[in-house]
Amino acid sequence: MESRNIILTQDIIQKKIERIAYEIYELNSDGTEIILAGIWDRGMVVARKIAAVLEQISPLKTRIISLHLDKQRPDEVKVSEDIDFNDKVVVVVDDVANSGRTMLYALKPLLAYLPKKIQTAVLVDRRHKSFPLSVDFVGYSLATTLQDMVLVEMQGEDIIAAYFE
Repeated sequence: MESRNIILTQDIIQKKIERIAYEIYELNSDGTEIILAGIWDRGMVVARKIAAVLEQISPLKTRIISLHLDKQRPDEVKVSEDIDFNDKVVVVVDDVANSGRTMLYALKPLLAYLPKKIQTAVLVDRRHKSFPLSVDFVGYSLATTLQDMVLVEMQGEDIIAAYFE
């Protein structure tokens, strides 16, 4: 059995999510609405947590949608709602950014529009990008070897821990 090295506990994860929400609000305080596009399914949990904090700290109207894609073959992306993204602020959310491929492909349906801004948020950023993606809002940045696997453990809507093995 491989050993788990915990990098974030549940309490720290909540603080990281709160910080991400404040940063999103600070960079978008001139607007009235923000769309959080969670990558199904773990990104949706993170997006809902961020939205809950945004609703407490800001007057921004927060809308949550999901982006469904096969992370191994991400050629097709399905959006949970038919939305006109023109002139909207969209934050694409996931739990971990590994190579950057999933998040980059998740942008595909947004590119048919002219959004005001597209930003990205992750709980853990691995810094080993194979694709040209930089994350705007990061809970925790971690330099690991390519062989290390970073996992975020969830139970329903609760984010329990983040670790690598």
